[in-house]
Amino acid sequence: MNLNIKIEKVLGGWLMIRPERQVAGIKWIETERLTAEERQLLQDRYAIDEDIMTYVTDKDESANYVHDINEGDQLFIFLAPYPLDRKNLRYITRPFAILLHKGRLFTFNESGIREVNAAFRDAVDNPEVQNVDAFILEALFSLADSYIPISREASKKRNHLDKMLNQKTKNTDLIALSHLQQTLTFLSSATQINLNLLNRLPRTYFGRDADQDKKDLFEDVQIEAEQVQRMIEIETQVVDRIDHTFNNIANNNLNDTMKFLTIWSLTMAVPTIITGFYGMNVALPLSKMADAWIIVILISITLIVWLLVMLRMRHKI
Repeated sequence: MNLNIKIEKVLGGWLMIRPERQVAGIKWIETERLTAEERQLLQDRYAIDEDIMTYVTDKDESANYVHDINEGDQLFIFLAPYPLDRKNLRYITRPFAILLHKGRLFTFNESGIREVNAAFRDAVDNPEVQNVDAFILEALFSLADSYIPISREASKKRNHLDKMLNQKTKNTDLIALSHLQQTLTFLSSATQINLNLLNRLPRTYFGRDADQDKKDLFEDVQIEAEQVQRMIEIETQVVDRIDHTFNNIANNNLNDTMKFLTIWSLTMAVPTIITGFYGMNVALPLSKMADAWIIVILISITLIVWLLVMLRMRHKI
């Protein structure tokens, strides 16, 4: 089969590589969850370097911007929220990539994140997007906004868990609070990394010779990303404090339980020691008396009371 025919069959029939379309005056190739064969097809048809393909499909890559002086390529990698369990609000973050290569725009959404697809759709539908740089910045603006609904849901869940834990501290609620804390930690880290890259972009090749419209877009994206980062950071701090508070409560409850068990063990040790003596086959005081067991009980009670009084005087109970 001819290579071009084979590629067109893949591009037209599979959802992993969507057909080329025009966006902001440039051809756009949108990809998602590429297979090994599709990666090879992209390399063959568009002469994309293998190292670049490895870079843009790495699900553990961090946010970055790379400009290849020799080829003129520009690569953008940002972090987006990736749901492990949307219902229970469990998220991590995964990268997505934007590549400008030989006059074409490539986007790589290897984790199939719907927030990323929504950001691209928002940028495409924006009538003010007249060039590819504006498309990229508008997509990043929408991507920054995609963290806001998650932060709001996290706030609602935090309030619910705080209410439940104030009523009764249960392990299931503490585990849910821990999961929420993990989610916010991932999101807080990702928004900070994205913000750092956005602040650096104006000083790179991408921001060089920017006109006023592009400078305004840079400023809008940076302000939005900073606001989102602060929102999630504040929510993270609140959840951390709640978690710390209830961990202290749980530890205090455990200490009280251990104190009670320790005191109970000490008091029960007194009659055990005394009766243990009278279990030996040797002559002991009172062993010949018919009512000696009553005296033994009284001695035990006296020693127990004395023990409790001494613990009380030393503020142990």
